[in-house]
Amino acid sequence: MGTLTMIFQDRTPHMWDNDYTPHSALNIFVKDLGIVSHESASYKVPLLLSTVAHQLFMSGSAAGWGRYDDAAVVKVYETITGVKVEGKLLVVKKEEVLCSLPPEWPSDTIDGIRALDQSNLKTLIVLDDDPTGTQTVHDIEVLTECGISNLLLNNSEKGLNASFIWTNSRALTSEKVSNLVGNIDYTVVLRGDSTLRGHFPEEADAAVSVLGEMDAWIICPFFLQGGQYTIDDIHYVADSDFLFLQGTEFAKDASFGYKSSNLREWVEEKTLGRIPASSVTSISIQLLRKGGPDAVCIRLCSLEKLMQLVKETWLAVFAAGMIQAERKGKHFLCCTAASFVSARIGIIPKAPILPKDLGINKEKNGGLIVVGSYVPKTTKQVEELKLQCGQNLKSIEISVDKLAMKSLEEREEEINRAAEMADVFLRASKDTLIMTSRELITGKSPSESLEINFKVSSALVEIVRRITTRPRYILAKGGITSSDLATKALEAKCAKVVGQALAGVPLLQLGPESRHPGVPYIVFPGNVGDTRALADVMKSWDAERGGYAVGAFNVYNLEGVEAVVAPIEEEQSPAILQIHPSALKHGGIPLVACCVAAATEASVPITVHFDHGSSKKELVDVLELVSWLLVFFERHTT
Repeated sequence: MGTLTMIFQDRTPHMWDNDYTPHSALNIFVKDLGIVSHESASYKVPLLLSTVAHQLFMSGSAAGWGRYDDAAVVKVYETITGVKVEGKLLVVKKEEVLCSLPPEWPSDTIDGIRALDQSNLKTLIVLDDDPTGTQTVHDIEVLTECGISNLLLNNSEKGLNASFIWTNSRALTSEKVSNLVGNIDYTVVLRGDSTLRGHFPEEADAAVSVLGEMDAWIICPFFLQGGQYTIDDIHYVADSDFLFLQGTEFAKDASFGYKSSNLREWVEEKTLGRIPASSVTSISIQLLRKGGPDAVCIRLCSLEKLMQLVKETWLAVFAAGMIQAERKGKHFLCCTAASFVSARIGIIPKAPILPKDLGINKEKNGGLIVVGSYVPKTTKQVEELKLQCGQNLKSIEISVDKLAMKSLEEREEEINRAAEMADVFLRASKDTLIMTSRELITGKSPSESLEINFKVSSALVEIVRRITTRPRYILAKGGITSSDLATKALEAKCAKVVGQALAGVPLLQLGPESRHPGVPYIVFPGNVGDTRALADVMKSWDAERGGYAVGAFNVYNLEGVEAVVAPIEEEQSPAILQIHPSALKHGGIPLVACCVAAATEASVPITVHFDHGSSKKELVDVLELVSWLLVFFERHTT
């Protein structure tokens, strides 16, 4: 039967899942059916179905879907009929799921980890595939290249038995890992994306080829600040009050997409069956919350060699149990999101950082925001940023088509245009947004998509390189974007993680060797925050900009004037002295004279304001009075 053809069986799930990650691009059918149509015409053999199919695929290509999977031809029918051919995302209510879990383990395991003798613990070396991995730590230094001795010393002096190194490679080389680990008694963490995107198992295989076999791999994508939960082996993505399973925007990633949100099945899928789901061992939330660290240690120590381990949420309990197992001689390779690291080294969160905390609230140049991430969440956040901050924000959109698909001359022209405009805006104290155009251009294969990403990222690097003005702060949106800008455009070899600008949004200060030493560098991951998050961060930083919110104070006598002037001089903050018509009626010339004298002699700018005048005559009389007083004070002082 025609309905049971291989093509139908293979492509229908793509349409149902609305997943058009290119396995065979639509444009290939345009080419192949074009050949068929041409040959049939030359031999005068009518092939009606082939001709109709060719027209459909050409319509899809013309609509911009040529680089999508060929199943995207169904979008032509969707456009014509207005009917969507797709299934619904599996979704559950977050509160119901979380309320169904057992009570938390009663002891404070973070305090227990902090109380341990750090000298007897293995050093945690975090190989971070981009700067977003510092989302949950603070007061720790990071490196952008392998040279770990001084970094370990600096962090250990602060009581932190861990070090971060940005790799941005997503595939470790033997030489780099060998140089990195040396003779340190260490546990390696391959910090990756919490939405399961990345080169698994390639990274882990490369690490094991150098470090040797491990007792287990710890797979832990849970990331509370980003809304990623792992419960009963299922990895959820939270959005508002709901938890989504399969079919999310992250699962459809052109380079790192996947089908299963069950982590056991995900491991089997990613390893192409080398590690079957049946061999993956889970440590359940029930064990964590009822058995505590001791039960975790027993489970870890009982694992057979090379057994894969999927770790679920509530990390402090697991981290404490893992430390016990390491003290008994067990060796683990950790493939985790950011939350695991802070739990493992016992870091306590602190409040978001503001410009005044860094002493830069009087800087005059504009801030620089660079957006390269293409996930739909980022696009929504950028739209909200423009909506809320449009009056104080200058936007420069660069064409991805020109950067990645056109000639070198067009690419160079686009880079120059963006850099020159940004310099002008930043010097004019305008916060400046540089963003890639929002149309998603993908390749015919994951490797081609990565190549397009590289061309776009390298163009952003070149734009930031050519900007000569020192920004008040730099905000980079997206993991690859933030890594490339820090290491290549800003030439940072080290940085200090000060804290977070928002939960899950790392804030770093660049090292002295960078192009802009000490400039705050905000790393905004593509998968963090709600629609308003990006605008909220920018507004919180813009509110403390070099200007002031100027207070206006109604005064009625000399004592009132002195009560206002004394504190504003102490705070070095400008102010407005207001005289209401009723106050003028009773205070007369002496009151105005007091205000004008205070404004003339104060060490900060003060304006005298006639408040709510009710007639033109009143205004003219006041202006003449003030003019006379200013002449009087000028003659008196000279």
